[in-house]
Amino acid sequence: MAVIKIKEGVYFVGANHWDRRLFDELIPLPDGTSYNAYLVVGKEKIALIDTVDPQTKQQLFDNLKELDVKKIDYVISNHAEQDHSGVIPDVLEKYPEAKVVTNEKCKVMLMDLLLIPEEKFIVIKEKDVLDLGGKTLEFYMIPWVHWPETMATYLKEDKILFPCDMFGSHIATSDIFDEEHFYIPAKRYYAEIMSPFRNNVRNNLEKIKKLDIEIIAPSHGYIYKEPQKIISAYEDWSSENVKNKVIIAYVSMHGSTQKMAEYLREEIIKRGIKVDFFNLTVTDTGVLAMSLIDAATLVIAAPTTLTGIHPKAAYVLYLANLLRIKTKFLSIISSYGWAEKTLDVVKSLVPNVKAEIVYPVITKGYPKEKDFKELEKLADEILAKHKSLNLV
Repeated sequence: MAVIKIKEGVYFVGANHWDRRLFDELIPLPDGTSYNAYLVVGKEKIALIDTVDPQTKQQLFDNLKELDVKKIDYVISNHAEQDHSGVIPDVLEKYPEAKVVTNEKCKVMLMDLLLIPEEKFIVIKEKDVLDLGGKTLEFYMIPWVHWPETMATYLKEDKILFPCDMFGSHIATSDIFDEEHFYIPAKRYYAEIMSPFRNNVRNNLEKIKKLDIEIIAPSHGYIYKEPQKIISAYEDWSSENVKNKVIIAYVSMHGSTQKMAEYLREEIIKRGIKVDFFNLTVTDTGVLAMSLIDAATLVIAAPTTLTGIHPKAAYVLYLANLLRIKTKFLSIISSYGWAEKTLDVVKSLVPNVKAEIVYPVITKGYPKEKDFKELEKLADEILAKHKSLNLV
């Protein structure tokens, strides 16, 4: 990724990882990702804000060479995770006069993760400033979005906020100012990374909104010249509000549960409720996570396996529990052969989800006429619950 000028004396010097397809060996990256490092050049000092993933460090150094950077005085570390911090040791080796500027918690983590010597650090606190000469960096703690040590750096004169992972999106693109297409990548990123911490996100949004911000420059994905777009999206996603939407996530071994899931889908649609329908054998978990952000109801449709629930469905419940989804209602439809404890298993898998269990429908074998009537009652119950929240 080439150098991109953001404002006078402020440059994107990061890297695109075009072909990366998995993050943390867990999160799918259908569009790759970027690691957005920034160079701020003052009249007296130069600061590098965050670095890049070690796999792409040559892009960073090529960009610094293109700008003919002979010295770096400060490396600002907003977040210790290695996709942003991993090249700090290489930068310190090339620019030995540089100091790492961060908060105490991040310092300890960087010493543990990257073995950076303690004498290389300058530790800052909330609202401390660093004068580069005509460019002043101010620091704000934004913990638990999504690690405990995360902070944001604010460039006062240029009104640029560098919040590291907050407001990010996993996408490799040559057009980092393309705000027209930001919404889906940013929502996916929020769903997978930020959603378990929505209370903290809300608190930190209030802190950030007090600043006069013209540009938000995260450490992944798009840069925002219209910051209110992404701030408004975060306010929506991190709220406790849900939408008139039902997720039906199903897996079926011999067709019984699939038939039930399809029947329920049509009954819910007839009642004027949006349905997101996922076959768990082929579903992209990132797309499912996006849907989980704001759905009022989640229906798990899965056959009994042994006496519990199918592992594909168990994984969705595990994911929902990790993400601490704000879904208000949860139901189960299932088919079994000789014995089942599906409902008990489901309840045990989601202790962090404060959803009301609504009218489970569990049938023995292939669904019969009475079972379809039960599914119609479930659809009626879901409609009533949505009306109780004024969603319909």
